[in-house]
Amino acid sequence: MVQIDARPRAQDRRAEILRQAAAVFREKGFHGAGMREIAAGLGMAPGALYYYFDSKEDLLYACQDISLTRLIDSARTQIARPEPADVLLRALIADHLDLTLDELGGSAAHVEFHALPEDRLREIVAKRDTYEGLVRTIIRSGVAAGVFRAVDVKLTTLALLGALNWSVVWFNPEGRWKPADLVRGFADVFVDGLLAQGPQMEDAPR
Repeated sequence: MVQIDARPRAQDRRAEILRQAAAVFREKGFHGAGMREIAAGLGMAPGALYYYFDSKEDLLYACQDISLTRLIDSARTQIARPEPADVLLRALIADHLDLTLDELGGSAAHVEFHALPEDRLREIVAKRDTYEGLVRTIIRSGVAAGVFRAVDVKLTTLALLGALNWSVVWFNPEGRWKPADLVRGFADVFVDGLLAQGPQMEDAPR
């Protein structure tokens, strides 16, 4: 008799639930969202939802944990590339917006992580700190190489991440801007603004 492994199906169902939770969090905010609404959007009974996730906080933790794991992996991949810091920072901005605005991560949950219980909050804060450290590494290396101006690396990193993360609050997938527009806009401000010699100066008459 062939044994069917139910784990892949359970994982797919969990991913489907997380996508729906992210959509509800995006629309209602974490505090305004309810497990019944999430279940209803999936055509599930609320009791069935609790089979996969114990609580709304459990869903919030999973959204955060998955997004941050992907962001950290992406940043480490960028740092390993033999490219100038401005190229790496542009790529990181693109990856960050892609990961936080996609159907799983793109919700206000990304900035409402303080609603987590203390033990899980510590885990998420540690991951956020790890990611922040990787972004700092790129900016610091750019300053050291003379690609970027001498700046306060920590302050610059916090400003960049604050702007990127807050985009999940105001970004409207049906609005005038597409994610690619945001990537260009953020890169214009944060990457071109950091260059030791701005791009407009490179083409200036001598």
